[in-house]
Amino acid sequence: MKQWIKSAALIATFLFCTSTFGADLAVLLNGFSIRHEHREVIGSITRLYIGADKASYIDVPTAQIEHFERDLTPAAPPGKKENKEMKNAAAVPSPVLRAPANPPMTALTLNQVINSASDRTQIDPDLISSVIHAESGFNPHAVSPKGAQGLMQLMPKTAANLGVANAFDPGANVDGGTRYLLELLELYNFDIPKALAAYNAGPLRVKQYRGVPPYSETRAYVARIIRDFNRKKLAEQKAAALAAKNKKQTPPKSAPITQIIVENPRAGASR
Repeated sequence: MKQWIKSAALIATFLFCTSTFGADLAVLLNGFSIRHEHREVIGSITRLYIGADKASYIDVPTAQIEHFERDLTPAAPPGKKENKEMKNAAAVPSPVLRAPANPPMTALTLNQVINSASDRTQIDPDLISSVIHAESGFNPHAVSPKGAQGLMQLMPKTAANLGVANAFDPGANVDGGTRYLLELLELYNFDIPKALAAYNAGPLRVKQYRGVPPYSETRAYVARIIRDFNRKKLAEQKAAALAAKNKKQTPPKSAPITQIIVENPRAGASR
């Protein structure tokens, strides 16, 4: 069953509320997308600033960026304090970022960290990447208002239970967060939306509502990860088709994409 996670593709439809957004996405050739507030080109590098200031940023080779687009992720309504028992609350509100003490991670280094965690857990690396994207925006020094830390926004107690001594160490954080995600996937018989909801809101809330809780921030969180994951899979298929065309070979018949029918998260509980 674990191996199934490695190759599964999520096709899910969510209803989004329209809103105004100030952030952009840098969509890379490998399907990754990095949310940022503003950017500048420095030689052959494009510097993506994670926050409004210039304290936290990620350097990406400009040649690896396919295009930029607006971030259309729905924002949670302000002033609401739903879901007071979130275990990993990094996604909403946005993490408070600390200036990096070390040079920022490059896309190559982050890929290595993600692939290592994927090899150990057999979770699709694109799914791990999408969780990191939603949790911290790929900033290893992110800290949420509730104290969640690092790339996968581990709460101190969760990090301790997972044996993660330093949540700001990218390798340790992603390893611990991925193992926790695997525990949730196994708990919910590899129902990915439920596992993601539990990662954000806690297993007790998923049990209480028998599915994705009716919290706007949790619904937006799950929808964002699935959308990001699907984008990566489509990019991979496009790249594979282009490679086959360049080799002047008949592309092999694509394997059917596994469709996971997900309830409208506005409905609250699963059937």
